[in-house]
Amino acid sequence: MTILLIGHDANRAGAQLVLLNLMRLLKAEGIRMHLLLGEGGPLLDEYRAACPVTLWPAPDRYVMGALADKVLGKLGLWQGFYDRQLTNRQRAIRDELGLETVDLVLVNTVTSSRWFSQLPVPEQTPVVTFVHELDMSVRMYTRPDELAFLLRRTNHLLAVSRATARYYEQQHSFDPTRITLFTLIDTPALEQNVKQARQQPSIYQTLGLPDKALIVGGCGNAEWRKGNDLFVTLARQVIGRAPEDLVSAIHFVWVGVPPGSLHDDLLLDIRKAGMSGRVHLIAPTPDVLRYMSRFDVFVLCSREDPYPLVVFEAGLSGVPVVCFDSAGGSPELVETDGGYVVPYLDLDAMSERVLQLLQQPDLRRTIGQRLGQKILERHPAHQSVETLVTLFNQLTA
Repeated sequence: MTILLIGHDANRAGAQLVLLNLMRLLKAEGIRMHLLLGEGGPLLDEYRAACPVTLWPAPDRYVMGALADKVLGKLGLWQGFYDRQLTNRQRAIRDELGLETVDLVLVNTVTSSRWFSQLPVPEQTPVVTFVHELDMSVRMYTRPDELAFLLRRTNHLLAVSRATARYYEQQHSFDPTRITLFTLIDTPALEQNVKQARQQPSIYQTLGLPDKALIVGGCGNAEWRKGNDLFVTLARQVIGRAPEDLVSAIHFVWVGVPPGSLHDDLLLDIRKAGMSGRVHLIAPTPDVLRYMSRFDVFVLCSREDPYPLVVFEAGLSGVPVVCFDSAGGSPELVETDGGYVVPYLDLDAMSERVLQLLQQPDLRRTIGQRLGQKILERHPAHQSVETLVTLFNQLTA
């Protein structure tokens, strides 16, 4: 079997890491693959180690050159030249990808609808779409026409959580009988990575944190959807409410905020709230587990997150999670025994739960370990890939 995979970029984020894991497992099953990427990124070499990769060519600034384009525009000929250029580019990509010989197309993320909609995929070729996005991401990263085309062309939808499946059923009228809940987490590898991170010296010494610091952690991209601003407000509430014997030990650490305007805005809030030495913003790093494995509590401040990898990393690190209800699929895993689910945007309730966990080490240890157990019970990686290979065989039969 030959599969064409389509991904939007090679950045080190949840959906892209899931795709990389999936590619490695499919390769072990003897499945041939070719990956089309909208853009590159830090994971590109690891993708290339699994299969051939084609990068979608960046658009040319001009059809024939600055002056020539102006002349063509005045003569009313520019659009024709542009369309021909586009057709030639699509033909070249189609030939490079071998679209006529592909048995199945797997589109990873609806963001990739942008590139899928430009490919002349043969009508008889089955398409599977792996959806990692909910309403906010759909509005941010897709165009309605391109998404509608992808979903219309999709034979089967893989959804990372019940909340995600429900969204595509209700908001996009996708047939629920053609949706499979599918989460691919390489739990053995993740466990090993956590163990290795724990064996290394504490990375918090580089931040000047005391050995007995109580660390409330957050992790993810710097964007409104992830709730970086809510994390700072939460820190203000928790530190403001903490009893005297505890307050000096509490530190908030968010991993994944690169330099930029949002970083500067957050720092301004932190400084004005008098928390400069207590709230720490760490740039994206491959060392994320060295931070996370030593968190005491993980807070998922996301306004929307379908089923985030960071919750798995926290759970396998034995760290309890506090998250919002109605913000994605995490409550389905956290439930009442792996942390706390608080009402959407209720920072008051979230700060109470965080303080409760910080004050009770035995409770947070018990809850964190239970979350890790549930992840291992519910998400064995081998079983997941078997489910997928069975589906692929049914669709291509």
